[in-house]
Amino acid sequence: MRWMAVLGWGVVVYGVLALYLYVFQARYIYFPELPSRQVTATPADIGLAFDAVRLGTADGETLAGWYIPAPAARGTLLYLHGNGGNIGHRLVQIEVFHRQRLNILIFDYRGYGASSGKPSEMGTYQDALAGWDYLTRNKQQRPDRIVLFGESLGGSIAAWLAARQEPAGLILYAAFTSVPELAQALYPIFPASWLARYRYDTRAALQNVRCQLLILHSPEDEIIPFSHGQALLTAAYAPKRLVELRGGHNDALLLSREIYAQEVGTFVRTVLPE
Repeated sequence: MRWMAVLGWGVVVYGVLALYLYVFQARYIYFPELPSRQVTATPADIGLAFDAVRLGTADGETLAGWYIPAPAARGTLLYLHGNGGNIGHRLVQIEVFHRQRLNILIFDYRGYGASSGKPSEMGTYQDALAGWDYLTRNKQQRPDRIVLFGESLGGSIAAWLAARQEPAGLILYAAFTSVPELAQALYPIFPASWLARYRYDTRAALQNVRCQLLILHSPEDEIIPFSHGQALLTAAYAPKRLVELRGGHNDALLLSREIYAQEVGTFVRTVLPE
């Protein structure tokens, strides 16, 4: 019967697509080439002095980054960016934090920008540790004068790091609860949560975070639902706060720059009192 043949082919196609998602899911998590892997801008383009740095990881990779000092700095920000592009695409955000008198360390994960290697979940965690070690050892920064900022995928990495260190504060922008839960929301016709080989479990990490937390998320985010930000707020210990932005996943920090700067400024002054 023809309908049985059609049904059979449908099952085959469905299975092939599910297998593709399982085998090639790294392509849906890491986007070092979006919009380009090449770093074409630097802090000098917005009038900021910086040092180009090379960070060595425990497993032998070399990460390219910038250390941007601030005059009369009140503390230091460790910036963990999202899964697309590189450090050259974060100048607007860098300027906002610099205005808060924060030194900034930002680097590209392995496989991004001019960094060596290939991205992986454990690899990005090792990259975050390399950034932390650079600040606490090379720059001799006190942990209680360091704020972690995690953007999108970087939010999960920042939460992982905060659960293992003692920073002054943690800021999460457009972060998700975990890859399996986000995958299920993005691909509801597949058992995506079962197929996910990556965890990036932000919610679980927050169970071990004791520093103050600021969550920035937009209800208009078309990639990571606002409900994820709400769920992270529920999971975290106090003191904590969720601030609603406006705009989509990739432009909320631009469209909400005024409130973003205001809330970040208030948070920084609270966790890094002079």
